[in-house]
Amino acid sequence: MHTSVADRPERHRFEIVADGQLAGSAHYELRDGEITFTHTEVDRAYEGRGLASALVRYALDSARQRGLGVLPACPYVRAWLGKHEDYLSLVPQAARGEYGLA
Repeated sequence: MHTSVADRPERHRFEIVADGQLAGSAHYELRDGEITFTHTEVDRAYEGRGLASALVRYALDSARQRGLGVLPACPYVRAWLGKHEDYLSLVPQAARGEYGLA
């Protein structure tokens, strides 16, 4: 399976495409140097293949490259950050408690 991920700022989301088909998206709001992830979804036909994780990793790498703070309002992004401590620094220290992150 060939996948690609891209930011679609006009849609306020990152999209993952698998074999030419839209397979999922991570929605966000961008303001004042912070990106708030609000919802992540992957089509049922693609569940269990690691696409959500690849999508979130790409989105967080993009936020890091752009120097954006990350606010994980989306439960999936929040859980993902809890499992990948090397990305936790993207969440501003003052906001970590609000999201249950150490």
